[in-house]
Amino acid sequence: MLFRRKRKDELVTEAEAEPRVEPVSGAEIELVRERCREMVRTRALMAAGVAAVPLPGLDVLSDLTTFTVLVEEVNKEFGLSQEQIERLHPRLRILAYQAAASVGGMLVGKLVTRKLVLLVFRRVGIRIAAKTVAKLVPIAGQVASAAIGFALFRKMGDQHVEACAKVARELASLRAIDAGTEAAPA
Repeated sequence: MLFRRKRKDELVTEAEAEPRVEPVSGAEIELVRERCREMVRTRALMAAGVAAVPLPGLDVLSDLTTFTVLVEEVNKEFGLSQEQIERLHPRLRILAYQAAASVGGMLVGKLVTRKLVLLVFRRVGIRIAAKTVAKLVPIAGQVASAAIGFALFRKMGDQHVEACAKVARELASLRAIDAGTEAAPA
């Protein structure tokens, strides 16, 4: 199942009830990083399963949708979604966007749209084309398409997780420096 919808009768934990206000910091960064990398692996396996279906174009549409949702979830896990950053103190908000720009996190802290994800997919267009062409060869092509789809999705997902982790580390260090300068007597 590509998307999970919560049932109305499910209990919501405290962490789910209140969205994160501050981006993750300290040891929590590594915990969130590993949790997100596991999310990427799971979604990459789903992408490989869809890529094995011999209908050209279905996998690209599925990858686009799945990756958009994955990026949003990873950003939220790190406390770096656009809405979460907009709720920060203005000084921290500027630091968050500067940190994202400095590490090259194109999808960090932005409203993730299919158009933006499609722009990222264009960068790896040759591999996507190879995956689509491989489907034309019966059985072996489908296996190759699934393998390419898995590797491509996982690589792009892991790159985004690492960019979010770098932004969170950078932001944590900038907040520590910022707090140190405020505490120092003038």
